[in-house]
Amino acid sequence: MTTFDNREKSFEHGFAIGSELAFKARARRNQMIGLWAGEKLGMDAAAADAYASELVALDLKPEADDVVFERIAEDFAKAGVAQSHHQIRRNMMQMQIEAERQVRESV
Repeated sequence: MTTFDNREKSFEHGFAIGSELAFKARARRNQMIGLWAGEKLGMDAAAADAYASELVALDLKPEADDVVFERIAEDFAKAGVAQSHHQIRRNMMQMQIEAERQVRESV
């Protein structure tokens, strides 16, 4: 193998690991935002955990961030929870940062 082949395999391996870590971070973020939203919706711990798991499953769809956001925004509107779209997005971003930190530390 040439040096170029080794570099190519190294970059491919790094990309695969980065993609896996990004997926894990999004799943963790969705779990965290689901628990937060469940609390705001007045759910007990078991219901909030089930709600969070539903949000994690939504991540398998295209444009998952928008799907998760829209689900939370709709559920808040139905329940009369006073959270602006900006507040929901801000919490999602903050939880994404925290989730990425947690995933990096677990590796």
